[in-house]
Amino acid sequence: MSDRPLVSVLLPVRNAAATLEVALHSISRQREESFECIIVDDASTDASRGIAERIAARDARLRVVSAGGEGLVAALERGLDACRGEFVARMDGDDWMHRERLGLQLARLSAEPELAAVGAHVRLFPRPLGDGMRQYETWLNSLRSAEEIGLNAFVECPVAHPTLMIRRAVMERLRYRDVGWPEDYDLVLRLLASGERIGIVEKRLHGWRHGPERLSRVHPNYGLDRFTACKAHYLAHGFLADSERYVLCGYGDTGRALRSALTKHGRTPALIVDVHPGRIGNAIHGAPVVAPEALAARVDMPIVGSVAGAGPRAALRQTLGKMGYREGRDFICAA
Repeated sequence: MSDRPLVSVLLPVRNAAATLEVALHSISRQREESFECIIVDDASTDASRGIAERIAARDARLRVVSAGGEGLVAALERGLDACRGEFVARMDGDDWMHRERLGLQLARLSAEPELAAVGAHVRLFPRPLGDGMRQYETWLNSLRSAEEIGLNAFVECPVAHPTLMIRRAVMERLRYRDVGWPEDYDLVLRLLASGERIGIVEKRLHGWRHGPERLSRVHPNYGLDRFTACKAHYLAHGFLADSERYVLCGYGDTGRALRSALTKHGRTPALIVDVHPGRIGNAIHGAPVVAPEALAARVDMPIVGSVAGAGPRAALRQTLGKMGYREGRDFICAA
């Protein structure tokens, strides 16, 4: 390996003794050999540090650095400062990566210089999955291009953060930050908002552990309301930046929550489109509620489609498309 590796694998760890050895083994066995792995021990109180140091003693490409127990974002920032590679690949201490992951992602970024980052499809485990997580895995693995990732960015985080490989120059510019919502979703939306493109390797290259102890299940920054706040911030400063008024399609739970969050940014619906017969003809917060057919007479406002579920979202896209509205320019889907 050259003095400067191509890839720096950034792996923050806090009390991951039960899973860390498997994670590190999956990194050490990568077919792409020009990498380093920066293991950031965030003041673990279990055997994580000892496991990391023992394995690093056998593989010089692995290096352990210390963080002060100030949380994930601070640990990621500490690790990023230690990265030397041209590319930074994320990894978590309770996951595993396919031995082809780094090589295939490097090949994609080399072949497509217009991409700032590239993710990969995932396999959630342990199985069996609940209905919600199975649907999320299916949705994530259905996205197959930078265009699809961009158009779906406000539905859910369209790429699993632990699968991302990002050009270091871009990562140095954006960094990680803690603003009270998920730092991974914030990074993805900032990437896209700055005009960057995120690609995807259409292979399941990452084993993504799902369990009740994950940070995303227990930390308040990852609550549903914080995801909605994150979406509203980037919608207000992006798609809705030039319009304080918009059309909201859908007024179920997701539509109501997004409307409330957007109001905090001075964005209010002038019209609400819904299929519920009890709502049509009424007004909600001063906005008339109309049936979808009302949009056939073209409206001169951005449209935000906020419907839950792949089926209703596909139907909304089809309806608006037939009316001549173009996704990404005239309307955006959120959830």
